[in-house]
Amino acid sequence: MANFFFTSESVSMGHPDKVSDQVSDGILDALLAQDPMSRVACETLCTTDLLVLSGEITSSAKVDYVEVARQVVREIGYTSDDIGFNADSCQVFCALHSQSGDIAQGVDRDGAGDQGLMFGYACNQTEELMPLPIALSHRIINLLAKKRQDGDVDWLRPDSKSQVTVEYDGSTAVRVDAVVVSTQHSDDVSQEDIATYIKSVVAEVIPAELLDDNTKYHINPTGRFVVGGPHGDTGLTGRKIIVDTYGGWGRHGGGAFSGKDSTKVDRSAAYMGRYVAKNIVAAELATECEVQLAYAIGVADPVSVRVDTNGTNTVSEEQIQKAVQEIFPLNPKGIIEHLGLRQPIFRHTAHGGHFGRTEKEFRWEATDMVDQLKSAVG
Repeated sequence: MANFFFTSESVSMGHPDKVSDQVSDGILDALLAQDPMSRVACETLCTTDLLVLSGEITSSAKVDYVEVARQVVREIGYTSDDIGFNADSCQVFCALHSQSGDIAQGVDRDGAGDQGLMFGYACNQTEELMPLPIALSHRIINLLAKKRQDGDVDWLRPDSKSQVTVEYDGSTAVRVDAVVVSTQHSDDVSQEDIATYIKSVVAEVIPAELLDDNTKYHINPTGRFVVGGPHGDTGLTGRKIIVDTYGGWGRHGGGAFSGKDSTKVDRSAAYMGRYVAKNIVAAELATECEVQLAYAIGVADPVSVRVDTNGTNTVSEEQIQKAVQEIFPLNPKGIIEHLGLRQPIFRHTAHGGHFGRTEKEFRWEATDMVDQLKSAVG
């Protein structure tokens, strides 16, 4: 098999779409903190000097949505007029109302909040059991964000994007072929200084053995990135679903995550799919695994479950799938309880990817079902 190349990207917490995701999840968390049974579907739009909140919320919580939105934007780093978006002076328009009764009656019976199909994926390419291109892209963005927040340099601004192209020989990653990083910056720094700094960040997170003299770097390839964030581009909740998941390596069912409570299987079943797939790989029943779950609105149990190991399984896929259906709770109520999804833990999923994380509250990243899986398949 000839070598092939695969590319994935990540975007920072200051990217306008991620600003929207974090505001939506910030509102979700504020509601869950007071009322864990809150039903939430919150969408956010951001653009120059404006935040728009819309969607459906049913909750006993009393939340100042405008102040929550401002605080999220403030913590991201948009706090001055000179970067085109200011948490304290932007307009915030709120158009939130309660959930439809037609939907609520199905969810009240512990059924799924909507129909749809969700995928979960894991592979043994990295320690976090994620595809290497998206893992490296996230690492670059996460370190860049940390250095900005720590004040390592004074010219970094919140909006940035990374992209990593990995060369594979069969299923083995052999080198990084290209790295693309665009980062918003102040007007008083040279592109040469930016490039030198970004390359040093890249070198901290990409293993040296994957970089060589032929690795290509494209740092701020337009030559200037002063205007960025919501001032440079309109942001919307749910537009970065591939960044949120597997960088295009694993499939996506199409439903976004942010701003949705976990009765929405778009979110909770995608988390369970990742949890199942990760435990299968961690149990060494396969070196990669994709799980598909599908639901009907108002119906508790999935209408279909599929396990696909792409031929890397060490026991039959039929055995694995039977074990999955026996030991994992796959209805919305069981998923929510098993993964602890009524807690205010979601805002921090909305940047840096929802998967491959180490935070203990992200229960879908645990590998605590390995022994049960091994026992179930004999």
